[in-house]
Amino acid sequence: MLGLGGKSENVKDFMDKGAVIIDVRTVGEFREGHIKNSKNIPLDVISSKVNEIKKLNKPVIVCCRSGMRSAQANSILKSNGIDCMNGGGWQSLEGKL
Repeated sequence: MLGLGGKSENVKDFMDKGAVIIDVRTVGEFREGHIKNSKNIPLDVISSKVNEIKKLNKPVIVCCRSGMRSAQANSILKSNGIDCMNGGGWQSLEGKL
């Protein structure tokens, strides 16, 4: 449980800066449920969408089902200079919004 408090504060800070939530699950998973107004960009195509994401000119919170795929997406986006954080599992993240 240690460290979770900091994560929710980061989520709030990111949301206060107008963050975009990107769900990196598959299209099928996204259809079954997602955070309202989140964008679905599956992990397997996120590298090809970096320029599109940069054009949003906003911080990004990535989420998935458990936090594993979003951790990978977070690394990809950060390495491309995008202000990004791993929001973990989408249902957990939704509870922090």
